[in-house]
Amino acid sequence: MVLLLHMSRFNSAIATPEPSAAPPVEDAGFTELENLLLRAADLAVQRGLDVEAFLAGSWDAFVSAKPGLREQLEDKELKAQLKRLRKRGLVASA
Repeated sequence: MVLLLHMSRFNSAIATPEPSAAPPVEDAGFTELENLLLRAADLAVQRGLDVEAFLAGSWDAFVSAKPGLREQLEDKELKAQLKRLRKRGLVASA
């Protein structure tokens, strides 16, 4: 949440999560992560990387670091697509 608060100073469109969902500020792992993200963002800006490329690269790195997440998300998307097709009557349901 601290990172989101820092970022929200620059972008009012960023919504902060509920206070109960925020990790404790004294969590050393969170502080390290926040510092690394800020350094990565600074480097991206210095190198002229556009925001879409930075976010895409960040997302890809996160998904790659969590085994099984990519497949889980793909399965979820496939189920959502099938549901939409069924609603339109384009795919039969079993």
